[in-house]
Amino acid sequence: MSSPLQEATRDAFGRALARLGERDPRVVVLDADLCRSTRTRAFAEKFPDRFFEMGIAEQDMVSTAAGLAMAGKIAYANSFAVFITGRAFDQVRQQVALPALNVRLGGSSAGLTLGADGATHQSVVDVALMRSLPNMTVIVPCDGPETERAVEASLAHQGPIYLRLSRYETPAWTTHVPGFAIGKAIRLREGRDLTIAATGVVMGQVLAAADLLARRGRHAEVLDVHTIKPLDAEAILAAAGKTGRVLTVEEHSIIGGLGSAVCEAVAERAEKRIRVRRLGVRDTFGESGTADELLELHRLTAPHIAAEAEGLMRIRNP
Repeated sequence: MSSPLQEATRDAFGRALARLGERDPRVVVLDADLCRSTRTRAFAEKFPDRFFEMGIAEQDMVSTAAGLAMAGKIAYANSFAVFITGRAFDQVRQQVALPALNVRLGGSSAGLTLGADGATHQSVVDVALMRSLPNMTVIVPCDGPETERAVEASLAHQGPIYLRLSRYETPAWTTHVPGFAIGKAIRLREGRDLTIAATGVVMGQVLAAADLLARRGRHAEVLDVHTIKPLDAEAILAAAGKTGRVLTVEEHSIIGGLGSAVCEAVAERAEKRIRVRRLGVRDTFGESGTADELLELHRLTAPHIAAEAEGLMRIRNP
């Protein structure tokens, strides 16, 4: 497996956002005193008249973004994921999702891979919160190239978007993957024994797990589910119908995230018995540690994913 230069999705986001500003004068960017961390500083330097530093006031920032969107702007509001989805949830619900405004929420430093900042700053329920809101689209890119494509696609999208971003550096797995469409999963590996539906920056661990399984004669179909809402249920059910088993992998709580979305789709729409197992954060808060230590703790590394997959494959379908 090739391993291109590593990059965090937040870095790709900042670069793509600055390009977007060149293309469309309607694009405005807001930040909550974190422009270095969220990587919006590049936009601020290029377009100071379209950048709004709101201070540590996420609720006011979201309200201001909503007002700008009502005035015809396409507003990108940014902070740590835990703050923009948690602290500002009421404003997101009432002023962005309810009127279905063109506001894009950049949730940076998301998930366990935030690392040593610990439970207070690790957003492990942000996808669940945003997915629960009517009109909200939820996108979780797995690497830099996919992040850039998601930002490009966000420009023409009608309605609010939550874009989950990470500071965890990963190789670029999707550099040569053609096309990107909101709401359409991408098949990264073809297999017959098991479907692994994954999202976000754990994709490298998932692909490594698929390699481990292949060396043992088991072939996993790997789906990159970059859009959690709307979920590409057709792609997931087609793969699951072929393999009979689905393992979901996410750097997020198994409650309300990708795993829940897949379970709902399978329960409501599958035409035959399909077994599903969810791998992620199991109803707990995070804790301090390095990103790699926390992925190991929550069994989100390649050996653990492969072991979980083998356990699922040992269960006979009726």
